[in-house]
Amino acid sequence: MSDDTILVVEDDEDILELLAYNLQGAGFSVVTSRDGFDALQKARRSPPDLVLLDLMLPGLDGFEVCKELKREAKTAQVPVIMLTARGDEVDRIVGLELGADDYVVKPFSPRELMLRVRAVLKRSGPEAREKPVLRQGGLCVDLAAHRAEIDGAEILLTATEFKLLAELFRGQGRVQTRDQLLNTVWGYEFEGYARTVDTHIRRLRQKLGAYARMIETVRGVGYRFKD
Repeated sequence: MSDDTILVVEDDEDILELLAYNLQGAGFSVVTSRDGFDALQKARRSPPDLVLLDLMLPGLDGFEVCKELKREAKTAQVPVIMLTARGDEVDRIVGLELGADDYVVKPFSPRELMLRVRAVLKRSGPEAREKPVLRQGGLCVDLAAHRAEIDGAEILLTATEFKLLAELFRGQGRVQTRDQLLNTVWGYEFEGYARTVDTHIRRLRQKLGAYARMIETVRGVGYRFKD
């Protein structure tokens, strides 16, 4: 059994029931919503451990819901998996740019979806307490507290962005390929392939500000955190 609560946002009643049934069967607590505004209210009132978010919603679409969740400190670190029939690469990239941690296209396999939910929750969970605090100049990554700071001020990172930064930091001075990062950060073969890593690196650099230069691109290979 799990203590994790999943907020499922889906306007199709049949799909909503299917998702709730499978999540509850996997041991999760489930809160449901059928429109964007209601979903935001529920997330703000009691932040879930993960949001499973459809894109085509009445009132406020999934892109806007994700944008609002990532904008507010209370919900910024809640991981989001987008679930939609819109499988175009541009929609996938937009979703990732807004801070989504994963993107699943309908029709989907319930088993695969549960795998992805568990993988996202695993990388968003608290790190073991014995792990160190990583420092480089004014950049501090506290793995135990799951917190990143620049010159003492916290920067809001999604679960995936934090895991990516930590992984690069741990391998300081060593080139890590996109495939290696997909394996260690995402934990399974991700449908977005290398473009997914590039999108998250771009978002991470934007949030690191002057420290963005610490993440170097090794053309044709991958990325390296400066030693």
